[in-house]
Amino acid sequence: MRLAAVLQVVAIFAATALSAAAATRSPNIIFILADDLGSGDLGSYGSPLRLTPAIDRLAAEGARFTQFYAPTPYCAPSRASLLTGRYPSRHGLLGNPTPDGTPAVDQLALAADEILLPQLLRPRGYATGMIGKWHLGHKTVESWPTRRGFDSYYGILYSNDMRPVQLIKQESVAEYPVVQATLTQRYTQRALDFITAHRERPFFLYLAHAMPHKPLAVSEKFAGKSGAGLYGDVLAELDWSVEQIMAKLRALGLDDNTLVVFSSDNGAYFGGSNGGLRGMKAMTSEGGLRVPCIARWPGRIPAGQTLATPAVLNDWFPTLLASAGGTPPGDRAIDGRTLWPVLAEKSAQLHEATFGFQGTTLRTVRSARWKLHVEASQPRAALKPGAPWVDPRAPDGVTILAPVGQAHPSQYPGLNTGDPLRAGALFDLQADPGEQHDVAGAHPEIVARLRALSAEFIKASSESRRPKSP
Repeated sequence: MRLAAVLQVVAIFAATALSAAAATRSPNIIFILADDLGSGDLGSYGSPLRLTPAIDRLAAEGARFTQFYAPTPYCAPSRASLLTGRYPSRHGLLGNPTPDGTPAVDQLALAADEILLPQLLRPRGYATGMIGKWHLGHKTVESWPTRRGFDSYYGILYSNDMRPVQLIKQESVAEYPVVQATLTQRYTQRALDFITAHRERPFFLYLAHAMPHKPLAVSEKFAGKSGAGLYGDVLAELDWSVEQIMAKLRALGLDDNTLVVFSSDNGAYFGGSNGGLRGMKAMTSEGGLRVPCIARWPGRIPAGQTLATPAVLNDWFPTLLASAGGTPPGDRAIDGRTLWPVLAEKSAQLHEATFGFQGTTLRTVRSARWKLHVEASQPRAALKPGAPWVDPRAPDGVTILAPVGQAHPSQYPGLNTGDPLRAGALFDLQADPGEQHDVAGAHPEIVARLRALSAEFIKASSESRRPKSP
């Protein structure tokens, strides 16, 4: 008993010493990005399923954004904006690099002269690690994470339904085909190992989960346990992953000096929930662009905040850089704005306007409560239950290893009603978050102002897409 007591005292002393040391150094940064996760999938955003207690606890202990946006309803351009702080019209990655697509999309990659967040953090003494989905280029190794600022990489270079689905460790193929049922478990263990290995220095961990992007897959530990089908099982396992990471931070005494952010790259796909918003992934209605976002840092971010200030994934680039004591590069336009005035002071406004892109086209502009569809947005139709549907990227048991029973297009994640999303349609998101009623006719002056804002941004971004040569 005496030995146990002594060991307990030693453990407490060690944890206290680690916490004290952590407080004198730059903060650790963990950014967890889910793939195709809708706001309505999380309990803290109103999901009745309550499958995400660990993620909901992050919100209770930090800040939850209710008007947070991806700059585009697609994977790759959103991820590029997160890591560069720039809208797609500036960073230039306008579509998804796709290995089993046309030669043109197979070659897509983020331009080599774009500066990524880890490239700025590493000179400041940060260990930089990435786990999961990259999607900023795969054709040549020069576009891989280890050549763009990350010390280590373990994951799939693109979406988990694009052939060949290969698991990469550093710069070598570690597994093919990939057993997707254990991806979340393996990504989580890699994250825990990274945190442990770098506990004595500042680190930036970018954990970009494969789930809940199709094909959905889950480990035996969670299969059939949620009571909400395969999608619910996947959510429960993602939540478990967050729980494990937070427990590791506490065990190592790093909890108080670690900024943890949880978000998604775009709205939900079939089977998910966009929480009563219109549309889904690939659309520039709210269901395609608005995403969950939660941030936690004890002592720096007041607990229990609900923030209604419109913000964008781009904003995390200068925010995380400022957290590490850095500043954005001065040779290019950075669209992101630091979130610290909002997180620490609940500042009412960050941007005069935020924009939604689809490919090369700026389709939406939001300013305060108003959203204008500058260009028409084509709806994605839902099918009736049982209607025939063939997904060319469905699991086949040979090259894509995941359960055959995937979500059906009848499981539409958002509203599929409302006035047409025509060019010039205006919605009052404060009164009508589901974009049901076009009020452009009643507010021509607002339509004109938002059109002017979009035209001004298009002009400015076309003039500064690439850094100017010295």
